[in-house]
Amino acid sequence: MWRPWAKSPVKIHDTSSPFSCSSFKDIQHLCTEDPAPNRTSASSRKASIFHRVRLANTLIRSWAPRVSEPRPDPVPEPNDSSTLYNKTPLQLQQPSISIPGADKRIVVYFTSLRVVRSTFEDCRSVRSILRGFRVQLDERDLSMDSRFLNELQGILGGQSKLTLPRVFIGGRYIGGAEEVRQLNETGELKKFVEGLPAAEPGVCNGCGGYRFVLCNECDGSHKLYTEKAGGFKSCTVCNENGLIRCPSCSYGPL
Repeated sequence: MWRPWAKSPVKIHDTSSPFSCSSFKDIQHLCTEDPAPNRTSASSRKASIFHRVRLANTLIRSWAPRVSEPRPDPVPEPNDSSTLYNKTPLQLQQPSISIPGADKRIVVYFTSLRVVRSTFEDCRSVRSILRGFRVQLDERDLSMDSRFLNELQGILGGQSKLTLPRVFIGGRYIGGAEEVRQLNETGELKKFVEGLPAAEPGVCNGCGGYRFVLCNECDGSHKLYTEKAGGFKSCTVCNENGLIRCPSCSYGPL
């Protein structure tokens, strides 16, 4: 038979409270959500590491030689040969070239042919600059008279390759188109033409400004018939084109 139910003298703990046994973790603590980890220290460590890396790379780049950057050109010394380009054309002519008997006018050798456009434009530009000073201008067109070519080669010492135009002022050689433009821009050209005789106003009535007229001996044919020779011979007065220099506005050969 079972013993009647009775209160036990042993006191039993209340089971409604959480376990307090030291061998188990707190269930409520396990069930709760884990707190967010402290990322401040980790991120600060990573940031400090990256900062040091960036600083080191910056220093390395600053110490490395900069090959890609162009270096400025050295400033030429006063005795450097490159300073010759800053001198005037008269200072570069050694020795000086001159035309005897042309100390009172400007002599310009040019061509009126349009075969080479750059040469034609240079000749026209130089003639326009020189005519603007309204002084006596002796224009010698090589395309109208080939004797001017031989004359110019003899003056310049027999140069095989000549470029036009060529300008002489007061009997002294000045240069070509580039030299004349440079002197005109700096104002030196005006000083060179000071004191030269003034040119006649207007256009010449004899040649219309072409500086040449037809030969009176052969009427521009450059051929003469003689009974003594029994035929034609070349006219010795005019050039190969049957032209002579205008007696009204030209100065004739030197």
